[in-house]
Amino acid sequence: MPEPMPDPARGAGPELAGPELAGPELAGPADPDATPAGGTRTSGAPTNGAAVTDADVERIVRAEYARVVATLVRRYGDVDVAEEATAEALLVAVRTWRRDGLPPNPGGWLVTTAGHRALDRIRRDTARHARQKEAAVLTPEEPSDPLGAVDDDRLRLIFMCCHPALAVEARVALTLRLVAGLSMAEIASAFVVPETTMAQRLTRAKRKIKAARIPFGVPFAHDLPARVSSVMAVIYLVFNQGYFATSGDVPLREELCAEAIRLARLLRELLPDEPEVIGLLALMLLTDARRPARFDGETLVPLTEQDRERWLGPQIAEGHALVRECLRRQRPGYYQILAAINAVHTDGPATDWRQVLALYDQLTVVAPSPVVSLNRAVALAEVEGPAAALDVVDALNLVPYHAWHATRADLLRRLDRPVEASQAYEAAIALADNPAEREFLQVRRRLVTGD
Repeated sequence: MPEPMPDPARGAGPELAGPELAGPELAGPADPDATPAGGTRTSGAPTNGAAVTDADVERIVRAEYARVVATLVRRYGDVDVAEEATAEALLVAVRTWRRDGLPPNPGGWLVTTAGHRALDRIRRDTARHARQKEAAVLTPEEPSDPLGAVDDDRLRLIFMCCHPALAVEARVALTLRLVAGLSMAEIASAFVVPETTMAQRLTRAKRKIKAARIPFGVPFAHDLPARVSSVMAVIYLVFNQGYFATSGDVPLREELCAEAIRLARLLRELLPDEPEVIGLLALMLLTDARRPARFDGETLVPLTEQDRERWLGPQIAEGHALVRECLRRQRPGYYQILAAINAVHTDGPATDWRQVLALYDQLTVVAPSPVVSLNRAVALAEVEGPAAALDVVDALNLVPYHAWHATRADLLRRLDRPVEASQAYEAAIALADNPAEREFLQVRRRLVTGD
C-alpha cells in the first residue's frame, strides 16, 4: 500500500499522505555520507587530482548552489546578480576541476569565484552606485532579533522567498529555484506550465523583491508568527522534492532531504516553543528513517513490504521523542498529526492501522483536504477492507492526481477486479513523475494482467 504524501491543495505545494502508493513522503538523511550542514563537503566526490566526472560536478552543484546564491544575495542585495554570478562560477568550475581536479573545499571555491564574478558585473553596470545603495537599504538596521535569529544565509533566503508580499506560487517557485537548485525546466514541469511561463513568473517575483525592498533576513520577533507557516510549508516541499523526486532520473535526492531537515532544526532554534515546528522536524526525521528500505534497485518498495531492520533507529528514536514533546504541549496541528501517524508506522514490528485511521480522522478535522481523505482511505482499507475504501476514493475529485489512480488500482486489485485495476495502473503510470514509482506501478500492472 502507499505511504504518506503531499497535498497540492495546501498552497505551498505537496504535503504527505497515505502509504507509499499515495505519493511522495518526506525525508532527510542522517548518515555519514549525507552533505554536512555547512555544505562544504560533497560525499563520494573525487579528491584533488582525480578525474572529475559529470556526476561529481552535479553532486557538488546540488549541494552548494543554495549556499552560494544565499551568500551573494546577502553581500550584494540582488537576486539576479547572485544567480548569474553563481551560474558563471559553475561553468568555470566544470572547466577548471576537470583539468586540475577538485579543490580541497569546492563550496568555498564556488563562493569566492562567484563573488568575483558578481563584483565584475556590478562594476560593469553604470548604475552600480544605485545598486550598492539599494543593497544597503535591503539590510535591516534594527538590532539583533530578541529571539536570537539564526545566522544562516539559506534560512534568510527562505524567509525572503516566503515574504507575504509574494504570491504563494511565486514563493514556492523561488524557493525551488534558489534553495533547492531546481532548473527552470524542472520547476515548470512541477507546476505543469511551459518553461517560458515559469521564467516570466520568477522574473516578476524577483522584480517585486527589489521594488518592495523585501529584506534578506530572518524576521524580527513580532513578524515571525505570521511568516513561519509559509516557511514550514516550503521546507516541507523541499523535503518532498528530495524524498520523492518528481524530475530527473533519480528517485531520491538526499541533499535536498538533508537541507530540509537542517533548516527545520534552525527554525526550531528560532521558535523553540512552536509545536508545529517541532512536528515538522519529527515528521521529516521519521519519514526519512525509512529511506534505506524504500527501494529495491530501481523499484519503489511499499511501506508494508519494507524491511524494518534497515530503518534508521537513531532517527526514529529522535522523531518519537519529538512527537511525545508535541503531545505534552496539547496544541495539535497539521504537522504534529502527520508526525504522530509516522510515529505509529515506525513503532513496533507492524503498523497499528486502527490508530493511524483515528489520527487521520483527527487530521480531517484540523486540515481537511482531498489528499488527506485519500490517505485516510488507505488506512480505512486496512481496517474495514478495500470495498469501504474504494467508495471513499471514488467520491474524491482527484482525477489529475497520479496517487489517486494508484490507490484505486491497488484497491481494485485486492477486490479481484483485474481489468479495472489494470486501467487504473495505466492512468497512474502516465501521470507519475518519479522513475522508481513508475517502475513499481508497471510491475504491479503486469502482475494483474499476467503480461
